[in-house]
Amino acid sequence: MTAGLWQNWVLPGIWITVQLTVCSAALAAAVAFGVGMARTHRSRFVRFLAGFYTEVFRGTSALVLMFWLFFVLPPLLGWQLVPMWAAVLALGLSYGAYGAEIVRGALNAVAPAQREAGVALSLSPWQRMRLILLPQAVPEMIPSFCNLLVELLKGTALVSLLGVGDVSFAAYLVRLATQESAQIYTVTLVIYFVLAFLITRSMKALERRAKANVGIDPEPRPRIPRQKNKRAGVSGALAEGDLR
Repeated sequence: MTAGLWQNWVLPGIWITVQLTVCSAALAAAVAFGVGMARTHRSRFVRFLAGFYTEVFRGTSALVLMFWLFFVLPPLLGWQLVPMWAAVLALGLSYGAYGAEIVRGALNAVAPAQREAGVALSLSPWQRMRLILLPQAVPEMIPSFCNLLVELLKGTALVSLLGVGDVSFAAYLVRLATQESAQIYTVTLVIYFVLAFLITRSMKALERRAKANVGIDPEPRPRIPRQKNKRAGVSGALAEGDLR
């Protein structure tokens, strides 16, 4: 692969992939926390709407949703979405539905005594959520969010079907230009691996910081069981034999 192909196609493709991942992750995070907290709301109607959204978007293909937003929505509304933003909407809404279940599970995992303490302090529901529940639930969400973010990174390859010049689309163009598949697709695999590795390390650092903020040991040491002193055991056995 020549330097010109790398500079003109692959490097811009990496930047577009990063932009897609960041924008889609921001939308997915907003959807996840909004819908996830709604899943724990006291109102049954609010919980129903949040659950309906989750089931619909978890059961819908992100690729088909992307096509629907780009090809079907414009005739209905009379304006055309840019392919980049159609992809961001589709990925953010789809992965946000998965993230909502992570948020709901982490909030429900907080000890009931913590909620009761907030009620005893006369805190409003939003104050209990902001000051008590979320600080304890967020550290438990981060490992699952890390996996979801890596899946989102790999899911950005779908945008190449709309002609967005991400890494996958750039690899396809380079293959057409050079007729070499092994080299360019090997490089593409390495690029995705490096991006995923950076995401994983960043999320682990964020997890350690979140746990430290709530007084949890980021890396608890394994407990080593104590071994009994063999001499003491032998002496005790002899003493017991003497008594007999």
